[in-house]
Amino acid sequence: MSKKIAKKKQIDNAEPDLDFVERMRHTLSHVMAAAVKQIYQDVKFGIGPAIENGFYYDIDFGDTKISDTDLSKIEKKMRGIIQRKFKMVRIEADRQDALNWAISTGQTLKKELIEELPESETISFYAMVAGKDTDIAGKNVDKLESDQNVIFLDLCKGPHVESSDELEHFKLIRVAGAYWRGDEKREMLTRLYGVAFQSEEELAEYLKRQEEAKARDHRKLGKELDLFTFSDLVGAGLPLFTPRGTVLRDVMANYSLSLRARAGFSRVWTPHITKVDLYKASGHYAKFGDELFMVHSQVNGEEFAMKPMNCPHHAQIFASRPRTYKEMPVRYMEATTDYRDEKTGELGGLSRVRSLTQDDSHVFCRSTQIKGEIQQLVSIIRELYETVGMSKLRARLSYRSNEDKYLGDPELWKMAQGQIKEAAIENNLDFFEAEGEAAFYGPKIDFMAEDAIGREHQVATVQLDFVQPERFGLEFTNEKGEKERPVMIHHATLGSIERFLSVFIEHTAGWFPFWAAPEQVRILTVNDQITDYVSEVTDILQKIVLNKPLKYNELRFSADMSADSLGKKIRRATEMKIPCVLIVGPKDAEAKEVSIRIHDESADGGTREEKVKIAKLKEYLEKL
Repeated sequence: MSKKIAKKKQIDNAEPDLDFVERMRHTLSHVMAAAVKQIYQDVKFGIGPAIENGFYYDIDFGDTKISDTDLSKIEKKMRGIIQRKFKMVRIEADRQDALNWAISTGQTLKKELIEELPESETISFYAMVAGKDTDIAGKNVDKLESDQNVIFLDLCKGPHVESSDELEHFKLIRVAGAYWRGDEKREMLTRLYGVAFQSEEELAEYLKRQEEAKARDHRKLGKELDLFTFSDLVGAGLPLFTPRGTVLRDVMANYSLSLRARAGFSRVWTPHITKVDLYKASGHYAKFGDELFMVHSQVNGEEFAMKPMNCPHHAQIFASRPRTYKEMPVRYMEATTDYRDEKTGELGGLSRVRSLTQDDSHVFCRSTQIKGEIQQLVSIIRELYETVGMSKLRARLSYRSNEDKYLGDPELWKMAQGQIKEAAIENNLDFFEAEGEAAFYGPKIDFMAEDAIGREHQVATVQLDFVQPERFGLEFTNEKGEKERPVMIHHATLGSIERFLSVFIEHTAGWFPFWAAPEQVRILTVNDQITDYVSEVTDILQKIVLNKPLKYNELRFSADMSADSLGKKIRRATEMKIPCVLIVGPKDAEAKEVSIRIHDESADGGTREEKVKIAKLKEYLEKL
């Protein structure tokens, strides 16, 4: 076959040209795999896709242990491969040739992938070919391993860049574990991660942000600031909150609940276990039964579950007595802990846990009230995230697709999706629409907030539900004396409080706003000769009640009256990120004032200092 014909064949078989950055990242995953094979030789490859900001490859290294310290030599080998100026060449193979390749090269994971491909699907490979002669189309893939011009051959759908000239700005960043096919019952593979960008500036900026992210890691700060801990005896994914951490989570939960109380929500309480029948009736058991923690009664053998969500419980409260249209909408809220049997490998700090506390709420309303209720919830979300300093919000309007996985009347869905979009437009939301992202029981709005270093996190949600009212037979009497089915609206402002705290800790780097700080004020004494004056200052602090954003929020303070130097006391307070420090000494006592150090990132050195008369101290602190 001539080179001209071979080239035409490769073009005809090419995949659609996707975004260059994605193709570049995907190609780098192959380069990384080629480098690994040259260094370690006897390895088995899983999958190596492009992902946001970079790429990874799942690899079975056998008995060889790989750590982050090995990445530099792999990266060096990658750069050497790139310098060989290879071309990415696509080759099609029939099923038997593909299997022969996998068997002869010992690539058992690839063999599994090939065997699962539909008979009708074209099987393609990509070869990294160095030198001038890249005419390999038409050759059997199981023979290409011995071709001296072929640097690396891999089962792959593509697409890729054409040549290594387009690969430049990348870095390998970490090693992690990953179960094959995401199945914790399968073998554990080693996942190598890399990042790649179109320019050196973008790469440098990303790496700088990553260093900042490490410094803000909520797991690191949680330990340093004494907020939460984990215990092997308690179990993975089950955080224990210290007194300081409990103050933080309670302040945030109470603030969230207070916003909804102002909007007409009433608090309810539900138990932590329930008969499995409840989730079978709601439809959750069929969808999420494998996430339930099961509990068996030793008395009568009844089967219970630790509750994974609260909506079926709230539905039972609504159903507990007859309702009329005059009561609608009915609004319930609760801050309660739910339990989900998450896979151990997917747990991480507070970001993903097995015991998650939700600031959950549910509205039971008429279909004509949907838009008004959504608008009220949007207002609550905006107020809370503006208060916590994350006011840049995007909204995803999640609709149903044409798949048959959704429950409920399609016409009702259409009407609800229209109301969601109208509410988004009328509230000037920065939104985008996503078909196929709806929950199985109704469309929803997911809110994404941007943190201090530009990362986006999914936070609050508003979800419509047509299924549970139907399944539980919920109804109210309308103006005509007829029975009418309500619509259910699920809402959480913080979502999982644990996950929110992981975001909030990293967003603030542990320097919480004054109203949320576990310890807001610390008194530091210059020496031990001013005990009476410290008592005078303490008396003032005990009478302070803060009104922002929660009313009746008593000031949280302590006093460091140890014999240590003032410098050491200031360092301790700074390490614990206390936002306000009051320094008192003999001169302060004589002048009836205190020296105040306030954390202020806009000030020189991150701190502003001033003198305040104690007669004005209460007024000063209440304004913070």
